Amino acid sequence: MTVFDDAWLDDKQALTGADHVLRRLAEAGARLRRETELAEGPKRQVANNPRPRAVVAVGSEARFIRAMLEPVCPVPFVAWPHHGLPGWVGALDLVIAMASDGAEQGLIVTVAEATRRGSLSLVACPESSAVADHTSSRSTTLLPTTTADPLAAAIVVLDALHLAQLGPQVRPDLVADAMDLISEECSPYRDLAENPAKDLALSLADAHPLVWGGSVLAARASRRVAEALRAGTGRAALAADVGELLPILDGAAARDPFADPFTDVLPQDRRPGLLILDDGDTDPLIRAAHNGLLSAAERNDVRTCTIGHRGGSDVERYVTLLQTGMFAAVYLAVGLGRYHEV
Repeated sequence: MTVFDDAWLDDKQALTGADHVLRRLAEAGARLRRETELAEGPKRQVANNPRPRAVVAVGSEARFIRAMLEPVCPVPFVAWPHHGLPGWVGALDLVIAMASDGAEQGLIVTVAEATRRGSLSLVACPESSAVADHTSSRSTTLLPTTTADPLAAAIVVLDALHLAQLGPQVRPDLVADAMDLISEECSPYRDLAENPAKDLALSLADAHPLVWGGSVLAARASRRVAEALRAGTGRAALAADVGELLPILDGAAARDPFADPFTDVLPQDRRPGLLILDDGDTDPLIRAAHNGLLSAAERNDVRTCTIGHRGGSDVERYVTLLQTGMFAAVYLAVGLGRYHEV
């Protein structure tokens, strides 16, 4: 059984094995600034487009785009998960294609189909890519990308959609600043005592993580964080709605007060640990669900951790929750020895 060693969280040799992942997280703000600069000219072309009848988003981070646009978009919006396009899409509609990290054949076919139908298109992809080969139409705007970062490209697309009066205002510069702040707070050079991501990793060291976010964006972040926890640790990690999490909390086995959580707990006996992503949404239903989860966790002696952020725009709060959770997933993997250099 793999044993979590909290000493590795501040051990230079252990952290060196995860350097490539930590560096990628730390450079998120720089990548966003780079993509924003490259798209400065092309994105303003979108403002001159006529208002579409509907908007369809495809590719990576399409659901994030949907979470941001649905509450305010003045026309119908669809995040399309399949190859090709809905049958009703035509010249009056806008197709958003997210292919900043490369494109599978199905997405290439989708962009080609949008061009064939004469649809307005907004495509985020590298200029020298198979997707870009299908963006020569006058009705297509290409937002060039170079960093293979789907989140950075999505934020640039949101900025362009705001200029087209289809979405909320997004300040990529402020979002990049928020990313930089998390990179500083969660830096591997900050020790466990003052590093929120390392502290989260320690809290989840002996747990099966249950991740919950109440708002649409916090829920989106919870799914991404759960994916990172599964990939980094090989453990089960579940992101779900409150109705699905409450039975798990209520069904948790009683804690053995004499057990050493790092040596005595077998994987099949590992208890849940609740991770709440709180972006400060004050909706009464969300707060009630939040309080219900806390009560259930306390009632069943389940450890609770919170990533919270209440300042800034929706996107700033989203990236703060997401990046902190991503750093925590890496440190949890480090503590479990999955990056330890032999």
